[in-house]
Amino acid sequence: MRLWLTGCSLALAGHAALAQAGPTAAELDWRPREALPAAVRNQLPGFCEGGYLPPPSSAAVVSGSLAEAPIHASGLNARYEIDRSLFLEGDVSVRQGDFSMQGDQARYDAVSGEVSLNGGLVSRGDGFLLTGDEARYDTASGQFRLNTASFLLHQADMRGTAAALSRVADQQVVIDEGTLTTCAPGRNDWSIVASQIHLDRNEGFGTARHLRLEVMDVPVFYWPWASFPIDDRRKSGFLYPEFGTSNTGTGGYLALPYYFNLAPHYDATLTPQYIHGRGLFTELEGRYLGPYGESMLQLGYIGQDSDYDREYPGKDGERWALDFSTGASFGGGWTGYGDYSVVSDNDYLSDLNRSLDISQATHLRRRGGVSYRDSNQLFEAYLNGYQTIADYIAEPDKPYAQLPELLYGGRADLGLAAASVEAQYTHFYRDNDLLSGLDRANGQRLRLQPRLALPMRAIWGYAEPSATLDYTHYELVDYDFGGRIDDSRQIDRTVPVLEWDSGLYFDRRTELFEVPYNQTLEPRLYYAWADADDDQDEIPDFDSSLRSFSFDELFRRNRFSGGDRVGDANRLTLAVTSRFYDLNDGAERARFSLGQVYHYRDRRVTLDGEGAESRGESPLAGEAVLRPLANLDLRTSLLWDPRLRETEESRSQLVFHSGDYRYLASLGHTYSRDRFEQADIGGVVPVTDQLSLIGRWVYDSQLDRTAGSLAGIEYSSCCWSVQVVHQNYLTTDEKLDSRMLFQIQLKGLGGTGGASSRISDAIYGFDERQRRRYGH
Repeated sequence: MRLWLTGCSLALAGHAALAQAGPTAAELDWRPREALPAAVRNQLPGFCEGGYLPPPSSAAVVSGSLAEAPIHASGLNARYEIDRSLFLEGDVSVRQGDFSMQGDQARYDAVSGEVSLNGGLVSRGDGFLLTGDEARYDTASGQFRLNTASFLLHQADMRGTAAALSRVADQQVVIDEGTLTTCAPGRNDWSIVASQIHLDRNEGFGTARHLRLEVMDVPVFYWPWASFPIDDRRKSGFLYPEFGTSNTGTGGYLALPYYFNLAPHYDATLTPQYIHGRGLFTELEGRYLGPYGESMLQLGYIGQDSDYDREYPGKDGERWALDFSTGASFGGGWTGYGDYSVVSDNDYLSDLNRSLDISQATHLRRRGGVSYRDSNQLFEAYLNGYQTIADYIAEPDKPYAQLPELLYGGRADLGLAAASVEAQYTHFYRDNDLLSGLDRANGQRLRLQPRLALPMRAIWGYAEPSATLDYTHYELVDYDFGGRIDDSRQIDRTVPVLEWDSGLYFDRRTELFEVPYNQTLEPRLYYAWADADDDQDEIPDFDSSLRSFSFDELFRRNRFSGGDRVGDANRLTLAVTSRFYDLNDGAERARFSLGQVYHYRDRRVTLDGEGAESRGESPLAGEAVLRPLANLDLRTSLLWDPRLRETEESRSQLVFHSGDYRYLASLGHTYSRDRFEQADIGGVVPVTDQLSLIGRWVYDSQLDRTAGSLAGIEYSSCCWSVQVVHQNYLTTDEKLDSRMLFQIQLKGLGGTGGASSRISDAIYGFDERQRRRYGH
């Protein structure tokens, strides 16, 4: 052990001032917002009045154990007994490695290696600060005990007081009769009070015995033992309760999640919850991260749903759901994936689901496969099936399973020409006991599309003529068409296709509002000819549908999706796009596109009676994107009928966020002639630095009713926040349901409730707002 004694002239006067004033640890390093350096102040949320700023460390970096580090001591007066002890008085400073203490008096015992300090103590280490009246410090182990203490953990912004505070090991502190909070000094909006608190900075968590949570110094919650995080690392233990209300069932729910940190690469969360009117409902989520990818399993189960029993007396009240997803990367271009979802009944998602990652769709997908990709080839093989969960879907409209589907795509450069091929093999199957006619058919389909193109490109434009042979072969069973029933039927279809795609590029420099821009003008001409048979009605519909017309459809030669219909075509598309690039930063500030299709023959191929058309030209299809500011985005698309001079369809959306995401706003409008028209408005508007209003409203003008709404408030301080939200939403049976959602967030301790996820789904940019404000 080496002891370095610094003379009186080297004593640190600043330490004496701190000791005499007697501030708490938090008060020593707290700085009001205006006193913080600009770099720190700019990272501070607007609702925080200040932050902690520790002084730069003056301790030398020491390798090895703390016991090997020399001790540096100083004081105004010193008395040394050779080989026994050292006494220091006045402005005392003791430092060993990155640990230091200051006080009025100190005694060092050379035999035991213990340092005793008294009076106005200040102790600073790596990431923490302590103050107290008296302390004992073991220079060999680094352990110490501090009486009448206050403490500050800088990384967690956590402060507190204690009757006694002990450092029992490196990065481990035991607090007796202590309190802790993350609120600013002088503000105890919330605090934890416990008979004993153990903080383990190595593991990133704390434990407390006989704990009570106090709000404004009023006890609101007691727990005999609890564990809580003090940084971002995971740990097993109870999470904060979740609660809310809903018209679904007969009222509110209360959930108490428990998190299992089973291993660094897998964990689980068990959430038992009581739903008033239904009973005890349990959800389980498990996550696994392996060497090739990650997997997630989600389960929901209720043994006896009382409300379901009352609504459906003849059915079993036991209800459940499962959702599994996995993804893997094997290297060498190979990947794998899997998704499997199943529910016990069609009403499960609207009645019970709150956390399973399943959307309230009409079908739940089960899909798993592998794929390979390189610069010239793509291969994919998968199995795909569905569970239909909507009662109103008729048997003929239920989708086919693909058992399996194989896809291949390849291309080759032949010098002036380019060759490619797309191939697809699918075995389609669905239960046909209740079906008749062509809907009964099951079978196999092989589709091959070899293509030869002559690409020609220059800086000012391009042209690409191509020829494709679209060949399809069917092997069908249970075939019934026009009263002719075949147990086995083969069908072949061959369609020659010619295409020409070309475009030009012009640009010029211009200026708007004293901002320099580069404006482009990009005309495009696309021609497609497909000699398809007019009558393809004898082919079953396994996976095809008529595409909705839009600007993107201007450049697709087949108006049908899937592989069971190939549209006849003799059409020319003329379109033009103009872009404006800001020359100051290169950003695209505006884009305008307009185009129309001209047909040279009637379209006769149909699917379920749709797709035939004799009109010679399509509606005008247009798109516009405006980004006058980096945080303002306006998008609109339009289909306009020049004959009727009417709008067929339109979609518009305006999205705005302030630079710090405090303000969020969105406006939207969707219209389809003779079908529907909806408008929506949403946003987050701060009233003060702490209080924000949250809302969204969706109105259906055709039905003259609200299609959905969300309204609430958010209050944020630097150590806690609360969100209260009321939501109206449409259930699967088109009824308007409502629920009340809450979320309370205590900085450093996590949160309770589930409001944030619903707000994020409803308001664009809310996720980013929360990340910037709270760091998660």
